[in-house]
Amino acid sequence: MKVLVTGATGYVGGRLVPKLLEAGHSVRVIAREPHRLDNVPWREQVEIVQGDLLHPDNVRAAVAGQDVVYYLVHSMSAAGDFEALERQVATVIATEALAAGVSRIVYLGGLHPDGPLSRHLGSRKEVGEILLGSGVPTVALQAGVIIGSGSASFEMIRHLTEVLPYMPAPKWVRNFIQPIAIRDVLHYLVSAASLPKEVNRALDIGGPDVFRYGQLMNGYALEAGLKQRAIASLPVLTPWLASQWVNLVTPIPRALAVPIIESLLHDAVMKNHDIDGVIPPPAEGLIGYRRAVRLALARMRTGDVDTSWRNTPVIGAPADPLPSDPEWAGHTVFTDTQEFSSQGSPEELWRVVESIGGDNGWYSVPVAWAARGWLDKLVGGVGLRRGRRDPDALATGEALDFWRVEEIDHGRFLRLRAEMKLPGLAWLEFTVTPDSSGGSVLHQRAIFFPHGLGGRLYWLAVMPFHGIVFTGMASAMAKKASLPSSTGGTSSLPDRGRL
Repeated sequence: MKVLVTGATGYVGGRLVPKLLEAGHSVRVIAREPHRLDNVPWREQVEIVQGDLLHPDNVRAAVAGQDVVYYLVHSMSAAGDFEALERQVATVIATEALAAGVSRIVYLGGLHPDGPLSRHLGSRKEVGEILLGSGVPTVALQAGVIIGSGSASFEMIRHLTEVLPYMPAPKWVRNFIQPIAIRDVLHYLVSAASLPKEVNRALDIGGPDVFRYGQLMNGYALEAGLKQRAIASLPVLTPWLASQWVNLVTPIPRALAVPIIESLLHDAVMKNHDIDGVIPPPAEGLIGYRRAVRLALARMRTGDVDTSWRNTPVIGAPADPLPSDPEWAGHTVFTDTQEFSSQGSPEELWRVVESIGGDNGWYSVPVAWAARGWLDKLVGGVGLRRGRRDPDALATGEALDFWRVEEIDHGRFLRLRAEMKLPGLAWLEFTVTPDSSGGSVLHQRAIFFPHGLGGRLYWLAVMPFHGIVFTGMASAMAKKASLPSSTGGTSSLPDRGRL
């Protein structure tokens, strides 16, 4: 079938497109800013139309010749009359889809109870009603909290749980939530494209677990290896105050925090399981909350420390991040990057890199490295005295002082994984590249995944020393390779990012 996806730059849309391609559909996407899709892995497999969903002419061109339209857009702005905006977009798509002879509209809305709703949940419900009354067979799938790296609701759970060992929260933190894994959401969305035309209704979707919101945070804590969080229910925290608090202690913008928190004023639980008679669950069954969290954390645990998808040739699992995800999505990662030029050849510089550690030392502030090794032994770690097997050559899997060789591409790249006692996970990378003058360039990167609040405080405590230790190390290695002189280089300040 020919399928149009709106919201392809968003969290769900960006993950749905490759699933539709796998199912054999021809996919077209409409985006106001197509450049945001430049680095997604499926970019060359789809037709991208530039357009604004508020403009009927743009929508008319996008829906022409399409069998199915996926409506996956929703304004998360807390300001202005967003309800009118949502109403206008839904009306334009409903009108143009009917005129173009589209055979189905698939909409993803939100789980909600009967009765009064927050502005954002009310708007989502209204959009579904407009589409259901469009004259085009429509299925409005209604989901609660979607679990996967990059989902705004999941990221709020992640950051609040990791940063705060004690959680002051509104009393509605005790409301019930039925989360659903992103993989299961995609299963229902893909299957909805083939529904018979008689199906024109809203259907609740959810995972197998129902928890209080506070239990979601503690379930995340257990999967992330953190202690369960003490959560105090405070009646004085209004949605506005709670959103200020979230904005203060997490990287999630307040404009997103407000609608998410407002939605927590209501239980978000399936009212029925009619979906089972329309779209059966996946053959392997629905994914439980704890396993969904585990999948969302799996990228971090595998040691894949790339902070960009630019060099990733294939798409990963649906729970993995995408280039179109916001910068605050994903696990926090701290980096310190150094770059120095050397007059020595790439071969000479690589010999210096591969001989690091053991009796050869770490080229910078020996007292500091010795103190760190002694401190590690004091707390039960391996310390520096493991040394190395060979003074000049390294192999994957070898111990190197309190590091282990995780990956080595001889002549070009070395990645060491820290085995000292740390409140997080750490790596040290060295990359050697030739330069145009016949010399070489050393790229050095220290990476740290903090574990809870302690990990963040640890990074802040040692960050002042990085400018001395890591800069000195990279500089000394470049100079050693280019004896008797060095061209010098540049050093970047420690950076903070997301994975």
